[in-house]
Amino acid sequence: MATETPPPASPGAPLPSTEEFIEVQQSADFGELRRSYRSFAFPLTVGFIAWYLLYVLLSNYAGGFMGTKVAGNVNVALVLGLAQFLTTFLIAWWYARHAAAELDPKAAAIKSRMEDGA
Repeated sequence: MATETPPPASPGAPLPSTEEFIEVQQSADFGELRRSYRSFAFPLTVGFIAWYLLYVLLSNYAGGFMGTKVAGNVNVALVLGLAQFLTTFLIAWWYARHAAAELDPKAAAIKSRMEDGA
C-alpha cells in the first residue's frame, strides 16, 4: 500500500522540508505538546488496564464475591462489568475535553508556524 503525501495547506503552497520537520520536532513547543499528551494519556491508560485486570482477576479467583447479589438477579460481576463500559466512555469524554482545551491549541500553533515558514 503506497502512502500519499498530504496536500499542502493552501493550493500551490510548498510543503515544509525534512529539516523543518526535524527542527519542529526538537522544539520546546513540540516537547511541551508531547509532555501534555503523555502526562494525561499514560496514567489513564495504566489506571484503566489495572482496573480491567482487577475485574478479570476477581472474575477468575473471587467467584463468590462476584456472584454476590446486589438487587434481584443483578450481581457484583454484572455491576463491575457495566462499570467497565462506563469508565471507557468517561475516559473518552475526558480525553476529548483535554485534547480540545490543551492539545489542540498547541498543535494548531505548531502547525500554523510550520505552514507560515514553508
